[in-house]
Amino acid sequence: MQFVIKAYDGEGKLEKRMEVRPRHLQGMAELGSHVICAGGLLDESGKMKGSLLVTEFKDREELDAYLAKEPYVVEKVWEKIEVERLNVVILKGEKA
Repeated sequence: MQFVIKAYDGEGKLEKRMEVRPRHLQGMAELGSHVICAGGLLDESGKMKGSLLVTEFKDREELDAYLAKEPYVVEKVWEKIEVERLNVVILKGEKA
């Protein structure tokens, strides 16, 4: 199952985000093939305000287990998280 995750930082959390970021990136690396793509959401001035992840997990429970350990969740950087099922059809210009 593929999911898109949009996670928005809480107000004034940029400094905390940057402090936690190395652990977040390590976690992303450990997820390996579960991550289809990921990146920071930017505000109008180009500062990070959240994250977008396109992922693939066996089911929603497996995704929720990841989120429970995600450093941005544990450290309360992400204030609002939206998760939706996704069907990736084209990946890097190729049919998926």
